[in-house]
Amino acid sequence: MWSTTFAPEKLYCDLIKIFSFKGRPMNLRRFLAATFALSLVSAALSGEAKPLLHDHVLPVVATPDFKAPLDASFSIAKGKWTPQDGVLSVLDLPEQKHIPVLHHKVGLASATIEVEFLIEGPGSFLVGCDSDKHVGRVVVGAAGLSIAEDSVKPSHTIAKLPMTVKPNEWHKLRVEWQGDQMAANLDGQELRAQHAFLATPKSRSWLAAGKSVKVRNLKISGEAKP
Repeated sequence: MWSTTFAPEKLYCDLIKIFSFKGRPMNLRRFLAATFALSLVSAALSGEAKPLLHDHVLPVVATPDFKAPLDASFSIAKGKWTPQDGVLSVLDLPEQKHIPVLHHKVGLASATIEVEFLIEGPGSFLVGCDSDKHVGRVVVGAAGLSIAEDSVKPSHTIAKLPMTVKPNEWHKLRVEWQGDQMAANLDGQELRAQHAFLATPKSRSWLAAGKSVKVRNLKISGEAKP
């Protein structure tokens, strides 16, 4: 993460000056250095987490605005999911005896899921993928971030990152999977895991939540073929 003293706007301007040659051609080494440095600053300016597993930008599959009902590519499996004014409000229904789950019915071999969430009180937030059963998941709770694979029951946690996840505050999560790997970036903190079962072909992705959660700025990107 950038420190509080970092000024990306100023650095961007300085880099433009450094790598400008007043009409003279730029050599390859300096050009590559300029491109890399400017890409890092551009990421800082946009506030986006950098890619974790992918070496190219994946095509966008879904970007619901949460101002209207969800389209047919989404399916509510459990709980109540209500889009309104740009926010998706998630509520547990105790009679269902299962946490709220929202399916996105597109199978992605490689995926990037970006989302912001707010947990109201105690609870959790999850992003995962399925074949005909669960394959893998990223789990966020009050005590931190974890990645699990689902070849066994209950899920087998294969990586953990202790950190404080405060309730009633917005958090930014980026989840990626590719091949037998899964990775996550939560508020700038990264976690990666690898397991053979994660390479299982995917039929859908999903979001799940604790008792009361809010979601916004969801973007699902991916490719169906490895």
